[in-house]
Amino acid sequence: MQVMIDLCVVPIGVGVSVSEHVAACERVLEEAGLEHTLHAYGTNVEGEWDAVFAAVKRCHEVVHAMGAPRITTTLKVGTRTDRIQTMQDKLDSVHAKLGDR
Repeated sequence: MQVMIDLCVVPIGVGVSVSEHVAACERVLEEAGLEHTLHAYGTNVEGEWDAVFAAVKRCHEVVHAMGAPRITTTLKVGTRTDRIQTMQDKLDSVHAKLGDR
């Protein structure tokens, strides 16, 4: 099953800046071969359910290995069965209604 998620992994106990940890998760997603887009408060990810959630687990493993004693993660998860839709499709639809494209 195809899934689209909004992922926000927040390490706790590592100080104020978490950009190194975010970069590590971005590398995990890249290595997994998943389509993903970083934004200011998380990352949108799309792909096959098992691959996406395996990558989320791997993000936790990597961030813990970097020294984070705790992690809190927020996920928004979307699936649909009526048709295949990509992240770009969703953006294009809104931009078309705005007259941007």
